[in-house]
Amino acid sequence: MELTTVRGVILDADSVGKDVDLSPITELLDDWQIYESTLPSETSSRIADAQIVLSNKIPLTESNLKQSKVQFISVMATGTNNVDLNFTKKQGITVSNAVAYATPSVVQHTITLILALSTNLPAYLGDVRRGVWQHSNVFCLLQHPIQEVSGKKLGIIGFGELGRAVAEASKGLGLDVIVSERPGEANRPGRREFNDVIAHADYLSLHCPLTDDNYHMIGPTVLSKMKPSAFLINTARGGLVDSSALLAALKSGEIAGAAVDVLDIEPPKNDESLITNFDNLLVTPHNAWGAVESRNRLIEQMKENIEAYLANQPKRQVT
Repeated sequence: MELTTVRGVILDADSVGKDVDLSPITELLDDWQIYESTLPSETSSRIADAQIVLSNKIPLTESNLKQSKVQFISVMATGTNNVDLNFTKKQGITVSNAVAYATPSVVQHTITLILALSTNLPAYLGDVRRGVWQHSNVFCLLQHPIQEVSGKKLGIIGFGELGRAVAEASKGLGLDVIVSERPGEANRPGRREFNDVIAHADYLSLHCPLTDDNYHMIGPTVLSKMKPSAFLINTARGGLVDSSALLAALKSGEIAGAAVDVLDIEPPKNDESLITNFDNLLVTPHNAWGAVESRNRLIEQMKENIEAYLANQPKRQVT
């Protein structure tokens, strides 16, 4: 493909952070249009004359692709649920993604959330900021429960790249890892029945992709089967958890606490129920993946994807 005839568009450059150098990508083509972010109403016009599109979370649907010149989409993430893959396959549009670029970052974030819940870290930080420690009549504060993670059971749902890496990292903390089989399926070696893991986990950590089959898999029924002392951690996809059911479980004490890095709608609306002032709920802004090293690896993979496509040898191809 003659590079001077190829136009590229990046629809949401801000999603990878302003501190990341995009030049490894932009040096590949002479003609780039780079947008900090893109509204759904702007997508069609912005991709109309582009052959190559890079997008992280901007939906690319049949309605905005069918009138465009798009030939190649490189998703700046692992998940491709924002791309109409049925349409791209039918139209012969090549789609590639990124893989395993953020594993160390997500693992350390997951472990951080587990430890923060176990030590009641946010509550104690708040006490220090409010002057509670300064007015204590003893040298320490112990009004919020603190527990060791060593010897506790970590249940993992989703045992791919991230689930395996979290399992490996948690061993150094003395956690006993139990891995869930998919609901309703026969147990593979090393895995336990889904409901068994739910019932015995002290920490339940989600690391599976979002599909039609597992949307809101963590709902009232599953939460009711968890131990009252258990914690839920979600660094995967917001749609895996029924947020209303989770909030009810936290309010009632059905589970001890939760930490989520992802929500159904991002960024959340002002009335999002999970953005609340509960000491037993930690919410981080979908940045588990965001270590600068991870984002630089992402840019490198996007560069490789474009180079491979231009050489007619697509890499990390989804369709």
